[in-house]
Amino acid sequence: MPRYLSFPKEVKLPTILHAIFGYFFLLLVVRVLSRRPGGQLTLFEFVIVFLVGGVIILSTVGKDRSIANCATAILTVGLMHYSVSAIKGKFPSFGAVVDGTPLVLLKNGEWQLEVMKGMRLDPEDVMAAARTKGVSSIHDVAYAILERNGAISIIKNAK
Repeated sequence: MPRYLSFPKEVKLPTILHAIFGYFFLLLVVRVLSRRPGGQLTLFEFVIVFLVGGVIILSTVGKDRSIANCATAILTVGLMHYSVSAIKGKFPSFGAVVDGTPLVLLKNGEWQLEVMKGMRLDPEDVMAAARTKGVSSIHDVAYAILERNGAISIIKNAK
């Protein structure tokens, strides 16, 4: 029987530990990089995430590229994702750490420059979102909020 079809006699703990570490590391990388308008990754960020993911895969399966070892890694990552989702539902504060919280970019006509600088956003990014909502002037906007998913919500001034 070919080696890649063989099943190990015991589940390999290093594979599981590497998969758990890799899941959280990649979650952190995506969390740090991906808060963009529309939730879009730049090409650079996209390449970084895939390169890091590839390195994590190689360290997870190591020299044992059997179907069983790869399946163990995939199942571990799937269970980690399911577990993190369940914990986020039960503990909203954990969800805020994993997914972030909405951030105010424009408040009563005043730019929140420190927030915008921290999120690497320019006023032009906010105005682009405003134009998609039919707003042509910043004076028509009461609040601009960067949502957890990277979308920018625009709340118009009361007329």
